[in-house]
Amino acid sequence: MIVNQRVRRYFMAVLAAGMLSAAAIAVAHHSFAMFDTTASVTLTGTVTEFQWTNPHAYIELDVPNSGGGGKQHWSIELGSPSILQQSGWKYKDLKFGDKVTATINPLRTHEPGGLLVQVTLPDGRVLGNGPGRGPAAPAPTPAK
Repeated sequence: MIVNQRVRRYFMAVLAAGMLSAAAIAVAHHSFAMFDTTASVTLTGTVTEFQWTNPHAYIELDVPNSGGGGKQHWSIELGSPSILQQSGWKYKDLKFGDKVTATINPLRTHEPGGLLVQVTLPDGRVLGNGPGRGPAAPAPTPAK
């Protein structure tokens, strides 16, 4: 009987530890709630850095102020490199000094940052934030 109680306690302790570990992993990945996905902002600027990193890639972008001199720095979050590769991205697609136009879902805090919807690269390609996350496929042309 004592052996069964020890085994039961051991099993319960291992089960509890496993559940706590799973919860910690689930919490570690943030949601996209910090972005206003009902709004979009289009920015044209100069790439200062392209971070091809896990768990998310980032485009750092300097955007000229609309009222004249100066610029504002924006940090744009993308999906993971493995997700981006599935929609045509390569780690060499952006480099320092490239001029791009990006559409983003802005931060709810109104700070200069957001989640990428799509970006037009210097070579004219338009890439989204992974499969099914922009840009929209072009409409088929009607047959004549």
